[in-house]
Amino acid sequence: MNPRTLGSTDLTVSNLCLGTMQFGWTAAEAASFAVMDAFVEAGGNFIDTADVYSSWAPGNPGGVSEEIIGRWLKARGNRDHIVLATKLRMRMWDGPDGEGLGRAHVERAIEDSLRRLQVETIDLYQCHAADPNTPIEETLTVFGELIASGKVRYIGASNYPPSLLEAALKTADERGFPRFETLQPHHNLAHRAEFETMLAATCRRERMGVIPYSPLAGGFLTGKYRRDQPLPKSARAEGVKRYLNEKGFRVIDALDAVAQAHNTTVAAAALAWQLANPMITAPIIGANTPEQLADLLPATELSLTDAEIATLDAASEGM
Repeated sequence: MNPRTLGSTDLTVSNLCLGTMQFGWTAAEAASFAVMDAFVEAGGNFIDTADVYSSWAPGNPGGVSEEIIGRWLKARGNRDHIVLATKLRMRMWDGPDGEGLGRAHVERAIEDSLRRLQVETIDLYQCHAADPNTPIEETLTVFGELIASGKVRYIGASNYPPSLLEAALKTADERGFPRFETLQPHHNLAHRAEFETMLAATCRRERMGVIPYSPLAGGFLTGKYRRDQPLPKSARAEGVKRYLNEKGFRVIDALDAVAQAHNTTVAAAALAWQLANPMITAPIIGANTPEQLADLLPATELSLTDAEIATLDAASEGM
């Protein structure tokens, strides 16, 4: 993989980030270990998780993904070689402070994540979403304390609307608080407008690292969903239905042509389109097995032509 600097930080990360929502959900611990081993063997060093992963799965109270990563880090002894990112904000326990970005929730959430991950420092601590009930000054104040204590190196944001992202950056600048160094937006060939028309200009101006989630649209951009074919058996199949229309399949047709020209996978072509954008640091990919991961890794070395990028841009226009 090709190393990149994460925004304005001093963190050097692989140009793919391994997302771990599936750990403890669709991938058991042994499979999760195998995926992380394969990712590192391929040159990856950037792993993203969240404290809430994956509380929607039966028998999963949340925190399971972090626990699996923590046991893997301990077993492999490679903490110093991994850039570790996690997120907080979602409900994790009962009571008024069980969710959000207020001081009480942040102070407990960071200790819980450090314990589950079995680390002393989290490299990138991200707000999973904005909290309209907490002043941004309160959130940034406690984040500053976490950075000063050595528990966190940098902070980032995910799922922030443009107005709140701008407000947070302005407040940090004016008040001397730590600022969000990264944005984790929803962005892919089938979901472009939210980031490109509303958030990209801010990220460019502020030199923020951009680490998009769902870069393969929940699996739609892998090419396994086809016209007039039954849905494949997948835990995410229901969420993909929004793309099963002529606009979506137009994108798949364009990806098919690009993938065939490079003798690679549809998924790798979709990721290579993102990586061709200089604003994007590392798309966050997911895999249940090393074999699934292998379908994605060619993207890191795949250079699309200007004409191919233009074709994919045209096919996904308005999405």
